[in-house]
Amino acid sequence: MNMKRFGNTLMLRIDRGEEILACVTKACEQNGIRLAGISAIGAVDHAVVGLYRVEERAYHSHALDGEMELTSLTGNVTTKDGELYLHLHAVLADEQGHAFGGHLNEARVSGTCEMMIQILDGTVGRSIDPKTGLNRWDFSD
Repeated sequence: MNMKRFGNTLMLRIDRGEEILACVTKACEQNGIRLAGISAIGAVDHAVVGLYRVEERAYHSHALDGEMELTSLTGNVTTKDGELYLHLHAVLADEQGHAFGGHLNEARVSGTCEMMIQILDGTVGRSIDPKTGLNRWDFSD
């Protein structure tokens, strides 16, 4: 992983074999980032994506393996119980252009991942929504 900061933007290059969420967490910790928006593109050879079923209050995840373009990764950085909290979604495409996506639980870079982290001042926490069980933004701080 390599990074360079330009004002409130951190540009991050995640290299072959590195895990995206681990790298984002490390970059945020090293740069004191507690609130940000994230966007990225790249290529991966392993990912775990999921879908949250509100009625069950549970995530259902599945692994995707093989060469895939990371056509879109978007999300945010907030905090939950004072700890860094990443919420990322990804769209991945195989060689035939079939797209798969969902909540990103893990992803291993096969080529490169080019990411921009737009840093915001302040913090936004998360709390559990009693209706859905989701960790939603909490602006009470």
